[in-house]
Amino acid sequence: MSPPPPPLGRGRKRAAQAFDEALDDADLVTARAALGQGRWQTARSLLVHTGDDWDRRGHRVAVLARESYTTAWAREWLLAEPESVDACVLLAVAEVRRVLHGKGGPARAREACREAAGRHPADPTPWLGLLMLECAVGGDQDVIRTFEQVRARYADHHHAHHLVVAHLAGRRTEAGPDPLHEVYDFANWAAEQAPADSPLAILPVIAHAERYRALAAAGHESADPAASGHWTGRRARQVMKAAFDWWLEWELEGHPRRLIDLNFLAHAKFCEGRGAEAAALFHRIGRHATPAPWSYPDRDPHTAFAAARAGALGTA
Repeated sequence: MSPPPPPLGRGRKRAAQAFDEALDDADLVTARAALGQGRWQTARSLLVHTGDDWDRRGHRVAVLARESYTTAWAREWLLAEPESVDACVLLAVAEVRRVLHGKGGPARAREACREAAGRHPADPTPWLGLLMLECAVGGDQDVIRTFEQVRARYADHHHAHHLVVAHLAGRRTEAGPDPLHEVYDFANWAAEQAPADSPLAILPVIAHAERYRALAAAGHESADPAASGHWTGRRARQVMKAAFDWWLEWELEGHPRRLIDLNFLAHAKFCEGRGAEAAALFHRIGRHATPAPWSYPDRDPHTAFAAARAGALGTA
């Protein structure tokens, strides 16, 4: 097991405050930097080499699309190469990101996603972009229909399942805690139908965290997750044990979004009071913290991550 990164001292404060959605994808970081300088050819090469690794393609397109400059450069790329399906899908997801950031309207983003889907019918990525949009501004039926379009192209799509879990978790919060809530059923179903080595095995932990977020925001759970009984009940312990056991057996070093899962699992283990297991996960996470779930329900994610990591590693 690799050693933990050095403690977050004053000299590293600025670096520690920067969450990077690219995670540990060095090629993606390079392409994003080049795109910011108008050199879209690097992004083109990246997406060509990604091929039909749909989880990786979705991750890379979503990260590239997040930047404010992406829409302009994707249009420039499309002008230069009008037949490029990669430029079309990048522009579509960038339009979705603009809507999520309060710029532009959903109609234009929907149209862009559907155009990209028409150009490459086998690609779930345009539908992933549309799912991101519908989870934010659409209705339940819009979310379900779009998710089914993703699944029809790639049944185990990691990002799409996470989006649907987060969406479902926010339903019926007024009723308070409910061990039979639909988000748990969905996550268990997805984990059971996925292949044995699929990271969707950890989806029940994601569902547990997302439901905590929704319940805490509604005042039904403590604002301090470690003090909430949400993480210590029998069902929660079973979910956490199954997910941790899966990680010990299958740990997928190459999955592009595995660090997101590891952050959720470390958060769960810390809240459960399983410090040694959390420490093993923090070693793997290294410097690649993610805002979710450390920000749940309304916390500073940097402070929450650093405190949990120090507590688990005994450096508090």
